[in-house]
Amino acid sequence: MSLSKQSAEAVVAGHICLDIIPRIEAKSGGIGSIVVPGKLVEIGPALASTGGAVANTGIALHRLGIRTKLMGKVGGDMFGRTILRLLKESGEKLSEGMIVSREEFTSYSVVINPPDTDRTILHCPGTNDTFSADDVRTEDLAGARLFHFGYPPLMKRMYEGGGEELKRLLDKAKGAGLTVTLDMARPDPDALSGQADWPSILRRTLPFVDVFLPSFDEILFMLRPRLFRRLSEECGGADLLARADGPLLSSLADELLGMGTAVVALKLGEHGLYVKTSADRARLQAMGACAPDRAVISAWSGRELLAPCFRVKAVGTTGAGDCTIAGFLAGMLRGLPLEETMRYAVAAGACNVEAADAISGIPQWRALTERMASGWAHRAPLLPLPGWAYRPDCRLWASERDAARQG
Repeated sequence: MSLSKQSAEAVVAGHICLDIIPRIEAKSGGIGSIVVPGKLVEIGPALASTGGAVANTGIALHRLGIRTKLMGKVGGDMFGRTILRLLKESGEKLSEGMIVSREEFTSYSVVINPPDTDRTILHCPGTNDTFSADDVRTEDLAGARLFHFGYPPLMKRMYEGGGEELKRLLDKAKGAGLTVTLDMARPDPDALSGQADWPSILRRTLPFVDVFLPSFDEILFMLRPRLFRRLSEECGGADLLARADGPLLSSLADELLGMGTAVVALKLGEHGLYVKTSADRARLQAMGACAPDRAVISAWSGRELLAPCFRVKAVGTTGAGDCTIAGFLAGMLRGLPLEETMRYAVAAGACNVEAADAISGIPQWRALTERMASGWAHRAPLLPLPGWAYRPDCRLWASERDAARQG
């Protein structure tokens, strides 16, 4: 079946850009030896690929067998034409839902991605700053079951005015009966997005979000800025996740659930994916077209689980979180249990980091399933999880709270 408005299962909207990724070999001194004022550093050829949530999560969903419609905004410039061409190369119909604003310039990123080091991104927002709720029409959602929106902190219209435009957009998708999912990006502290009142924006928008999927550092910055700064100073520029633990994750998730979302999924990088769900079954049943079936609603209610990462040799981390989200959404769209949905999420994320770009490492669904069933080893989470226990039946970690509710 060809992709059309009627046949798309998932609509992925929001931020899109052109990623320019130079090849950088391992260097002594890490990233600090690469970005040095006045120093010329020799690097390899550059890879140009689509980036941002629309391309990364959307194309990954497409590769995982989900009929997907992409709705991002590009300009009429060379970068915009390149993005449309690359989307067509990934799927003949994938560019059909894209919005082209001829007089604007396209967003792009320069991704500094050395081996064995998390990436640094230099980003120009371009047309993403003018994306509005009116760019997504109700007829664009017809026939779909899920609406995913990504990276509002990198889209000016979405966070200015207290997030009213973001609320209007999510309300439109929710009102159309779709399951609504939302991803974030960490704001630049020195930009307008970093000065926005994110707790207020989240309180306004999360009642319209069924599954909220930020990373740990993003949500810590938004909800606990003082703690974020203190932990960042203590880490001295190292991985902030080293300071995460079970109680902090649970506290953050409880705050987000209290704002109105049904499911919180926090991306933890190499430590895996943490999920906590509402204990309110009525809220879970109101999750739209992908809501858990009434017969299994108890298996989604009041859960707290962590899926550890599968073992891989990492080449790059660009798009890893987006592809993890794609695995999670694909599991939901297929009606899988929560535990399986989480394992597919981390499996997709693991495949992503085996390639330098954002999506070429993502296999077809059948190949991913076969790899997961082949005895693919996973890493134990390195985070302190007091009171948690490993469940061999599903290869996940569960909190005491989860074990008590499951009885």
